[in-house]
Amino acid sequence: MLTRRHIRVKVMQAIYALHQEENYNLQRGENFLVASMDNTHSLYIVLMGLWAALEKRSQQMEAVYKKKFIRDENISHTLFLENEALQLIIRDEALGEAIEKERLSWKAHDEYIDILYNKILESEVYQLAKGRTRSFENDRQLLADLYMEVIAPNEELFDFLSDSEITWTDDFPLVNTLIVKLLKGLQKEKENELIPPLFKDIADKEFGIDLLKKAVLNDEKFQQYLVEKTPQWDAERIAELDAILIKMGITELLKFPSIPVKVTLNEYVEIAKEYSTPKSSVFINGILDTLSKDFEQEGTLKKIGRGLL
Repeated sequence: MLTRRHIRVKVMQAIYALHQEENYNLQRGENFLVASMDNTHSLYIVLMGLWAALEKRSQQMEAVYKKKFIRDENISHTLFLENEALQLIIRDEALGEAIEKERLSWKAHDEYIDILYNKILESEVYQLAKGRTRSFENDRQLLADLYMEVIAPNEELFDFLSDSEITWTDDFPLVNTLIVKLLKGLQKEKENELIPPLFKDIADKEFGIDLLKKAVLNDEKFQQYLVEKTPQWDAERIAELDAILIKMGITELLKFPSIPVKVTLNEYVEIAKEYSTPKSSVFINGILDTLSKDFEQEGTLKKIGRGLL
């Protein structure tokens, strides 16, 4: 679920949060980072929980619809209710248990379920699906299309989730991409893994904590490297996020021998493009590139494996 880049972003946010404290504590930074990573998993579960809530809303609407003497033939709740892919999701026991454990329950926020369900009924995606032959493949595609075209872009949902948990703002695009990929890959006759692991492997799980610790514990030393390479700059004038990203990059160059130099430079340049000022990526790339060459000349840049320099 979490890529190395997302882990780096969360480490950056944890370090930034520490810098806002007068006497920052490394343990608090670790706690912030762990909670932030766990919250990505929570957001995934919460968003997947929308399907069961929407299906329940569809049942309620269908019951009301059947009682009407004059019915609007343009409205169809059964297209959603009888969706085979949807039933596969809501019947998954492990996912159901995970949804029940989450502190955010859609039962307490059913106004958002009403908004989304009405948007689904009105959507072009839903209307076009009425004319298609029913099949598992078409049902699966309908869910993926509804998520991409109706649920993910909904601003009211995004604002609600962003207000519920501060780190979810950055997690939203990642989790949305993951959910669409999962929906498109649902299998009717095979077991589906509806709760993907938070980390690819144990190395990724340990990477974030190691990066945070080594960056914070070497902050003063790495700050000096930054000052030496920017003599024309007043240290106070360097954007705080730029300084954090540069020192994280130095940490990877010197303390993570298995990560290639090019990977480190590319990662922090891309993060800077998204989170810092327009010129930051060029500035950060220049500093880290210069430092990597200096470290190599000094013999302090020690990378394990072929092609890592």
